Amino acid sequence: QKMPGLNVLGGDNRIDGVTQFVKDGDSAKIGNLDIKCYTTPCHTTGHICYFVVDSEKDEKVVFTGDTLFLGGCGRFFEGTAEQMYAALVEKLGSLPKETKVYCGHEYSLQNLAYGAHVEPDNQDIQAKIKFAREKREQTPPVPTVPSTIQEEMHINPFMRVNEPSVQEHAGTTGKGGIETMRALRAEKDNFKPKK
Repeated sequence: QKMPGLNVLGGDNRIDGVTQFVKDGDSAKIGNLDIKCYTTPCHTTGHICYFVVDSEKDEKVVFTGDTLFLGGCGRFFEGTAEQMYAALVEKLGSLPKETKVYCGHEYSLQNLAYGAHVEPDNQDIQAKIKFAREKREQTPPVPTVPSTIQEEMHINPFMRVNEPSVQEHAGTTGKGGIETMRALRAEKDNFKPKK
């Protein structure tokens, strides 16, 4: 332990330094920050998202690691479409819409290119691509995060798996959101954006 007395929360015993293992529904408090843990296995079996509310500023954020990205989601390395559906649509999708989303990597342009492939007529995706390009073309490049839960529900095909346009693209009309999630992830795993 490099910092004696430092409490490190985590959900996977493969992570060095974790001093307190957490599970779905666990909570913690740091000053005026209230933290709720959401188990979101799929990318990895021990993945946790942290929903944080600043009670003084009435600000809400969620740290999603490799589960939810701006415009996308993590690969299903250790999990299933059912698990990612539960994580994105049922758990994270139920957070307050104004919640800011902080993901673990900057994959925004790649993810948005895929979103535009899935829904070429989605103007929210087109506007976010323009925003992301402007940010990433600056010197040095500027991060595109955070987004919000509401924004993700308009631009992220993996959070839009119950939308008819997304199901039509996936060839899963009438088969439900989980089958659409499975089809989209399989396609995205091999997707190459047009230059």
